Amino acid sequence: MRIIGGAFKSRIFRPAKNFKARPTTDFARENLFNILHNRYDLETKKVLDLFSGTGSISFEFVSRGCPHVTCVEMDRSHFQFICSVIEKLGVKQSVRALNLDAFKYIAKSAEQFDFIFADPPYELKQISEIPDLILGGQLLHPQGLLILEHGKTNDFSNHPLFLEIRKYGSVHFSLFSRVAP
Repeated sequence: MRIIGGAFKSRIFRPAKNFKARPTTDFARENLFNILHNRYDLETKKVLDLFSGTGSISFEFVSRGCPHVTCVEMDRSHFQFICSVIEKLGVKQSVRALNLDAFKYIAKSAEQFDFIFADPPYELKQISEIPDLILGGQLLHPQGLLILEHGKTNDFSNHPLFLEIRKYGSVHFSLFSRVAP
């Protein structure tokens, strides 16, 4: 895993060989963060990274100045890897890692975030429920942005709060908001 931009640009962290997570490609991450950087002041945003995997999205956000990033990852070995990177980068004050089921976190959290990034396994049966679970509650700030990473078999374009889709090879980002950008 390589951090693409910001203060920690070019830092590389290697998960164990038996790591099960599918990290978001460098190409897709770079393009997504170019869009976000051009539209938003990242240094004022509170971020939630659901299904964190390697934590690559969380570390891109903190590297680019986000002061508060919460990672939620259920797999214990993935969680431990994220914690080790937090330690190596010295970002304990900015990044909080939680070893929890993302759906339980969505249901119980009283926090509110400006950006929510969700990267569930592409084959997850409940993937189509994620936009309604997040947008139907208070987890996302009223002017916030939900970014859902998914494969080509999912189409969210008919969702009433869908904004746009960005495609980078096999990686698709569907963006949702309660307000127009």
